[in-house]
Amino acid sequence: MECFLEEKYKTEEEKLAAVKRCGYNIYYIKTPSKVVQLAALRESGYVIKYIENPSDEIQLAAVRQEGLAIQYIKNPSKKVQLAAVQEAGYAIQYIENPSEEMKLAAVQEIGYAIQYIKNPSENVQLEAVKQNGTAIRYIENPSEEV
Repeated sequence: MECFLEEKYKTEEEKLAAVKRCGYNIYYIKTPSKVVQLAALRESGYVIKYIENPSDEIQLAAVRQEGLAIQYIKNPSKKVQLAAVQEAGYAIQYIENPSEEMKLAAVQEIGYAIQYIKNPSENVQLEAVKQNGTAIRYIENPSEEV
């Protein structure tokens, strides 16, 4: 991956080529088009932090590429949150008041995500240990069934 620190990309083709070389080049592009944003996100979901007011579609592209990119999204929709934890269970740590569905998706992706879930239901606990038995070490007072 080669990032060029050119400050001005003039044409759409130059902008597209720049982010294809290195997604982080989007930082140097003022008001990138949707096509340029999506191309940058294919390189790294983390570049979402350099995209001002990303649309829902752009947010989804970011978290589908890298679930942990959700940490750079302000007020992500429930759909974006769910996509993030499905891609990377650890993304649950960046979601305020996750739903039961999100908690389940997180531990189904990686059982150890339970360490970031406060007061997990028995169902979430069971799913976590089903995914990875050693996840039990992150569960305070597991039930006998767990």
